[in-house]
Amino acid sequence: MSPATASRAAARAAVLLLAALLLVGCGRGDEEVRHRFMAMGTLVDVTTWGVPRTEAEEGAREVEALFLALHREWDPWGDGALGRVNQALAAGEDAAPDEDLGALLAEAAALSAASDGLFEPAIATLVKLWGFSREETLPEAPPPADEIAARLAGTRPLAALVGPGGRVSGPPGAQIDLGGFLKGVAVDRGIELLRARGVDHAIVNAGGDLRAIGRRGERPWRIGIRAAREQSILAALEVEGDEAVFTSGDYERYFVHDGRHYHHVLDPRSGYPTAGIVSATVVHRNAGLADAAATALMVAGPDDWPATARALGVDSVMIVHEDGRIELTGALRPRIRFRDEAQERGASVRPLP
Repeated sequence: MSPATASRAAARAAVLLLAALLLVGCGRGDEEVRHRFMAMGTLVDVTTWGVPRTEAEEGAREVEALFLALHREWDPWGDGALGRVNQALAAGEDAAPDEDLGALLAEAAALSAASDGLFEPAIATLVKLWGFSREETLPEAPPPADEIAARLAGTRPLAALVGPGGRVSGPPGAQIDLGGFLKGVAVDRGIELLRARGVDHAIVNAGGDLRAIGRRGERPWRIGIRAAREQSILAALEVEGDEAVFTSGDYERYFVHDGRHYHHVLDPRSGYPTAGIVSATVVHRNAGLADAAATALMVAGPDDWPATARALGVDSVMIVHEDGRIELTGALRPRIRFRDEAQERGASVRPLP
């Protein structure tokens, strides 16, 4: 499959997922209002329930403006707040991020440390070397091994870059890309914006990763979880109250070279894409944490993901392995309903240590 074909396939899958994400019937009337837009390289869907259409659309447009502003400010290679930090690092200078970005970097550094570096935002130059920055065309082959090693040697963990007072300093190769975390943070902020407007029942869904609050009328929101590497729904989950559902998978941005699948989730220890797990789904109240945790579980791999989940404080997890096995934590298993009866019977519970 060529890079262009892989990219088109990923786009079709995203559209399919968003179309099927809310597994609901017809006859919505005016009680459900949806607004869709493109931001952060993905399709974002804001859905509200029980809100007058005019108010719902005004709130959704505010969420859209928020996402677009955050994308500008947090683009690692742009002229916004994060881009300026990276430019300073590249010039061998210290950087003083603004208050918002400083708090965000401190939170990401804490998650990096808690995951023992499996979630590591300070590998932006490595991500760019692989061609997985969202603005770039996917490559046709992996980069040379010596270049991968050089990029790894030229950086430091994010926790080592963020010093007292929030100042950021480190070697020029230590560039920061918060892409494995920012979508979750943006979703959290979108939900809080809607709540500030008096919206109690809504979903902010960014490319299939979402946070839901309240209910859909008389029943909970029913969420579809995408099947890894397939344009279909693997399972359904009912969400009631306030929960985020985030999945990291090897099917979002990838290319195939000499019959091998290379995807965008990189292992900070080796510099190469992760192996053994094709998708990790995390359910948690905090979308930013769920986003980072899903990435860290992919990196942890088939043997060590339970320990990483425990370290990050997440107990509702579903893992799909490369051999097709499905494992769930005990907290999530009773809530998941698979569409395939064989998968329903075969999914196993993996206890956390």
